[in-house]
Amino acid sequence: MTDGRSEVGEDAFLGGRLRLYQPLSGHRAGHDAMLLAAATPGRPGDRIVDFGAGVGAAGLAVATRIDNVDLVLVERDEILAVLARRNAVLNSLAARVCILDVTAEAEAFARLGLGPDTADVVLMNPPFNDVLRHRPSPDQGRRAAHVGEPSSLDIWTHAARRMLKSGGVLSLIWRSDGLAEVLGALGRGFGGIAIRPVHPDPRKPAIRVLVRAVKGSRAPLRLCPGLMLIDEAGRPAKEAQDALAGGQALASALSSTGGFQ
Repeated sequence: MTDGRSEVGEDAFLGGRLRLYQPLSGHRAGHDAMLLAAATPGRPGDRIVDFGAGVGAAGLAVATRIDNVDLVLVERDEILAVLARRNAVLNSLAARVCILDVTAEAEAFARLGLGPDTADVVLMNPPFNDVLRHRPSPDQGRRAAHVGEPSSLDIWTHAARRMLKSGGVLSLIWRSDGLAEVLGALGRGFGGIAIRPVHPDPRKPAIRVLVRAVKGSRAPLRLCPGLMLIDEAGRPAKEAQDALAGGQALASALSSTGGFQ
């Protein structure tokens, strides 16, 4: 490995149930990836596709919770893709890694067996800092993971819509002040949108939103109760800890409207 990310460390997630090799410099998977995984539905046999998978954190966390899924990790960075393959082996999880930019044309997806209407679930944590509003990190890896073009969310959402089967679910995490951007991107082809704000503690505004949407649904939008990371006593909140340390789902089932239950 080159470009300053040759040094790799091993980190534990989900209370040690998931172990990941990650570059010691640049972007590193953390709470966002684990919250996204906990908010992602699925059943044995589902094809679950992780867009912008990085080292595979979110997708592999889903596969740790749900047995026998057909997991595909899509990552454009060859260095991270190599680590994603190593991480699947490290955790004895079956996963196919595709080196592909999510913004590529449909033909590029199809050549890798990722054609239209082939996925049951797509999850994604796109770069969500607008390059026009945020000073990009000088680190190439961090910059690529955190900063996207204004059109990035629309492009990623379009790719997910194309790949999902009718009734398939898109699960994503985004910054809370960009919720309007998410709703705009989901306005075509998705319904049954469920939004769950994520708060640092009960006294502070949300910093993230977990969003689910169902392809082709006409169900109304639902704003769900907030998820607190810290409770009123200043301790890790139980539901968040169950998800982050215990690997449990934030939503026990997918309702007919695609919402959190």
